[in-house]
Amino acid sequence: MTPISMGGSGRRSLATLVCGALAAGGLAAAGVATLEPGAASASSHREAPLISGDPQYDNTDVYAFVSPDKPDSTTIIANWIPFEDPSGGPNFYQFAEDAQYDIHIDNNGDGQGDLLYRFTFKTHIKNKKTFLYNTGAVESLDDPDLNVTQTYDIELFRLKHQKVEYKTKVADDIPVAPSNVGKASMPNYEKLRDQAVYKLPGDATAFAGQADDPFFLDLRVFDLLYGGNLTEVGNDTLKGYNVNSIALQVPTDMITESSHQPVVGIWSTTQRRNAQGYYSQVSRLGNPLVNEVVNPLKDKDKFNASSPWEDGQFLKNVTNPELPKLIEAIYKIPAPKEPRNDLVDVFLKGVKGLNQPPHVRPAEELRLNTSIKPTDSPKRLGVLDGDNAGFPNGRRLTDDVIDASLQVVEGELVGSKNDLGDAVDKNDKDFEKSFPYVALPTEGSRGPLAKGTSGGNDVRNQLGDALSPAGASGSDNMGLIAGSAGAGAAGIVLIGAALVWWRRMRRRAY
Repeated sequence: MTPISMGGSGRRSLATLVCGALAAGGLAAAGVATLEPGAASASSHREAPLISGDPQYDNTDVYAFVSPDKPDSTTIIANWIPFEDPSGGPNFYQFAEDAQYDIHIDNNGDGQGDLLYRFTFKTHIKNKKTFLYNTGAVESLDDPDLNVTQTYDIELFRLKHQKVEYKTKVADDIPVAPSNVGKASMPNYEKLRDQAVYKLPGDATAFAGQADDPFFLDLRVFDLLYGGNLTEVGNDTLKGYNVNSIALQVPTDMITESSHQPVVGIWSTTQRRNAQGYYSQVSRLGNPLVNEVVNPLKDKDKFNASSPWEDGQFLKNVTNPELPKLIEAIYKIPAPKEPRNDLVDVFLKGVKGLNQPPHVRPAEELRLNTSIKPTDSPKRLGVLDGDNAGFPNGRRLTDDVIDASLQVVEGELVGSKNDLGDAVDKNDKDFEKSFPYVALPTEGSRGPLAKGTSGGNDVRNQLGDALSPAGASGSDNMGLIAGSAGAGAAGIVLIGAALVWWRRMRRRAY
């Protein structure tokens, strides 16, 4: 162990101080950044000012790994919409209709996409006269009580030097798994999730819908500047929050260049349609944490609007990173010597002999060697702990990328051994054993059922009767309830009108 290696409480304290240093720099600059115009928004969990107002277009994370239960296939998961509150109704979380959600695959290492899977979404509403997301207990994705639904199309583009050589519609009108409103509305959400897993041509599989946010880390350390306690590290800040996931599982030989060149580079983007009808890229994500702690504020929006083959412009951010200098200046932990070619390997080229393709062009992509089979006992630190099937060789859902990235940035690969981390070593929910692998979303209603309500469809489905068109059959009790609600609404309107009249009279000149 070197002097900067620590364990137990020492490890927690140092991780807290490191993140506090990041907060100091980030918060000081944030006020300026909000005033700057930009062509694009930043990605990840609200990590830049511009994207925080457009969560539907915000990439949060990308995962890519050889499927553990189907090792001749590769699974790619891309997430959007950070910090989804499970109780965030009545307008629950939807993919944007004016966006193109793209998954890019570079299979020859030149930094350009050779394959592009594009997902586009449509929203459907059965009854626009109610505010409800669902008008009764939802038993299936085609249940008439599921009032707001989404479907999506998938297109596949084959590219050469960014010119489309071939385009095909893979599938259309695939149902999206809805937001998990709660046990009264969706008594068997797992059944709905299963119905949203869709078989595609060519032995591929797709899923789109809500999921538990699989990223685990402690973000409360940003409270350090306001007198936070060093013992506050170790709690998963994202516990209980959901995201919208797109998952794609494809036979590996469909995406690799050949059996002799099994390394693929993967990233996701969001393109948003503007007022003129054109699409522009507003978010981009490959490796985790790059745009957070590698790129300075002046480059974050530029990075998100750019493409991997243009990443030479950001090379200095990697070879001469700011984070180790901040740690050294504030906490006197020596920064590794520059230039940081070890970080170039991890973030831009892939590790030689592991996931670096021949004739590689430096580009920020999540690189995966698909010839390395999954292990039965994955280690959370992946390659750093001798598990070559894990991060930074792709990224599995269980990989602890916060701890691994901190250790690499502080010189783990160049002799400065350390065990930095945030003391959050796994997700709060277990992941699934089969596709789409992400955990079920946290439900919006987490308490017991309302008094008088059983686990069946008794009281809940009466809502549907109350919302039926005039003349439709319904119980007398629900008619009375609906009538009472109408009378209450009329009373509110009358009171509101009286208040408006009174205010106007007070403003009159006579």
